[in-house]
Amino acid sequence: MWRASETDPEQIRSLQRARERLDLYPLAIHVNYLVNLASRDPAIRTRSIASFRGELQRAAAIGAEYLVLHPGSYKGQSLEEGIAGFVLGLRDAAEGFSRGGVTVLLENTVGCGAQIGGRFEQLRAIRDYAAELSDMPVGYCLDTCHLLAAGYDVSSDTGLRETVRQAERVLGIDDVKLLHANDSKAPLGSHVDRHANIGEGHIGKAGFRRILADAKLRSKPFILETPAEIDGDDRRNLENLKKLCPKRR
Repeated sequence: MWRASETDPEQIRSLQRARERLDLYPLAIHVNYLVNLASRDPAIRTRSIASFRGELQRAAAIGAEYLVLHPGSYKGQSLEEGIAGFVLGLRDAAEGFSRGGVTVLLENTVGCGAQIGGRFEQLRAIRDYAAELSDMPVGYCLDTCHLLAAGYDVSSDTGLRETVRQAERVLGIDDVKLLHANDSKAPLGSHVDRHANIGEGHIGKAGFRRILADAKLRSKPFILETPAEIDGDDRRNLENLKKLCPKRR
């Protein structure tokens, strides 16, 4: 829905106590999927800017470090116009906003149709333009399923090394703040966004073992976005990731 519930001060305090008790860091929240800052439709664009502004405010209110955002769709215009529209929407939504420690993270996409963000160069262009128009800090969130479906072969040894090399060269690996850990039901380069349980898709257990062991990635936070089809799926996926992690010495 476009409409969001009001933040409850007592719930915020309860969340903060839980984070301190359990050492939950960083806190990353995901923007409403309806938001499309790149849209050329005036009504959708207006609602997207207002909704994203609300997301920024709530992220700051609960003390979140990261706010993850999809770059949106440029349907009905050129890619360059879509990127420009996205950045202008980000600028307008963030105008006068007191950041409160929040960093916006651009999430890569599968690159289906008019989606922006299927290539690292598109994400970098957004960040560069945003830096010229706003003081809102911007980084990146890489989704493993989206990477594979977009054509970055994170399932193989050589493919993962090349993907990380490109991420380092184009994005800057230090600006990749977060990873979404999802296997992919669709194959390499399919441009189909279908998440699978860890080890049950085209990345596979061996692929995730390499991802979790990679020297440039292993210290970064990983968040699951895997299917929850039956009770216990989330816990099983978490345990599978833990089993695939290299043993610490």
